[in-house]
Amino acid sequence: QVQLVESGGGLVQAGGSLRLSCTASGLVFSSSFLAWYRQAPGKEREWVADCTRYDSTNYADSVKGRFTISRDNTKNTGYLQMNSLQPEDTAVYYCKMRWFGNEYWGQGTQVIVSS
Repeated sequence: QVQLVESGGGLVQAGGSLRLSCTASGLVFSSSFLAWYRQAPGKEREWVADCTRYDSTNYADSVKGRFTISRDNTKNTGYLQMNSLQPEDTAVYYCKMRWFGNEYWGQGTQVIVSS
C-alpha cells in the first residue's frame, strides 16, 4: 500500500521560509515522479513544481526563483523549500507521486502566510 505523508507546514510571516517534506512508502521512490500542488481557499488545486527521477525540475511561474523542489532517494523523501513567502502562497500543499502510471497523493499540509 502506497502512502505519502507531508509535514512542515505552519504559520509564517511574509518574507519567511518553510520546508515541506513528503515521505513515501510502498513504492520505489527513486523511480517515481514527484510533484507538489497547492489549493488555496475557494480555488482549484494548482501545480507548483515537479521533479523527475532524473532530478529534472520544473516550476510554476508564480514560485520560480522562490521555491526549490528536491528529493532524497535514500530517505524516500521529497522536499519543497519555500523562501520569500507571500500571503498569496497561503494554501494546503499536497505532494503527488507517479509510479508505473499510477498517481498517489498525500493528505496535505497547511501553509499560512501572514502579512
